[in-house]
Amino acid sequence: MADLRYLMHGDPGRFELKPGQETMKAVVTTGNGGFDKLDYRDVPLPEPAAGELLLRVLAAGVNNTEINTRLGWYSSTVTSGTDDFADADRDEGNIADGGWNETTPFPLIQGTDCCGEVVAAGAGVDPARIGQRVLVRACMRVDGFGSLENLWMASDFDGAFAQYVRVPATEVFAVDCDWSDVELASLPCAYGTAENMVHRAAVGAGDRVLVPGASGGVGSAVAQLCHRRGAQVVGIAARSKLDTLRSLGVEAVARDVDLLAEFGEKSFDVVIDNVAGDGFINMPRLMRQGGRYASSGAIAGPMVQFDMRDFYLKDLNLIGCTAWDEPVFPNLVGYVERGEIRPLVAKTFALADIATAQAEFLEKKHFGNFVLVPPE
Repeated sequence: MADLRYLMHGDPGRFELKPGQETMKAVVTTGNGGFDKLDYRDVPLPEPAAGELLLRVLAAGVNNTEINTRLGWYSSTVTSGTDDFADADRDEGNIADGGWNETTPFPLIQGTDCCGEVVAAGAGVDPARIGQRVLVRACMRVDGFGSLENLWMASDFDGAFAQYVRVPATEVFAVDCDWSDVELASLPCAYGTAENMVHRAAVGAGDRVLVPGASGGVGSAVAQLCHRRGAQVVGIAARSKLDTLRSLGVEAVARDVDLLAEFGEKSFDVVIDNVAGDGFINMPRLMRQGGRYASSGAIAGPMVQFDMRDFYLKDLNLIGCTAWDEPVFPNLVGYVERGEIRPLVAKTFALADIATAQAEFLEKKHFGNFVLVPPE
């Protein structure tokens, strides 16, 4: 594996893709704060170093994590959900612990999801890869899969909100399918995060799985991936989204329903929950003995009420999921190539319109994923 750490602070260099071209368009996030921190501008064209590939970005998905990183939401000082924190009127400057692993290296090109075309190969990389349509595994296990240490493209080093991005060749996967570039760009972060939780929770045929927030990018992916494994899935969403959710082959329940009254205690083998917030208190009660609870987010708020007696008296398993396990991304590519899952793209935007896309994303009126398309 290429040494990933230098990508966080190294000089990207320049690569002359065609005569006279030394720059590219990119969205540079200049620090923690509001939409004014998103600067669409010209930046130097990156050059692939040894062990790397240079990709032309065909499309890039929009995720909660880019918004959270820009806001500094990961800081331990933040106690509210993403939406409330985004609406707050504040100017705190850059937040030291606002990123995933350490202080976010602003200025930073974000963009965790990338569907791209390989256009150049660094030393030691097979030039036959040039021309491939690919996806990037954004979660990179820097010390191998025996360690949970990880770096993320677009949180720790420059990502895909640009015309070009350079990435370690080991993290680039060719995909042979009939999905469009936009559809493929909806996959990496949402479906990778979802598959990682489904994998770690060992969801299998016959399990009954509860999925709060099932209309979002990650939640809708979880619903599909659990259904694919033969589980009985109950998804929670706004009433306006229930029919779309049912089209994925899952049972759909409105988020204002009293879940304990509807299903009763000890009704689910697995809960996969990226919502948290006030609704968390009922999740352990809904789980059966030995149940598995997996999470990789807390969009409704990170601070929750938790009765420890539910945890230990029921022998529950709480599973935190950030670092993607080794089978996760190859599995996803296989699912796509075999037609076992389908894309859920809600809307596309031009890269220059990222602020509009993120503002609409925060309204949570969509089902599935938003995708940005850079200029050619």
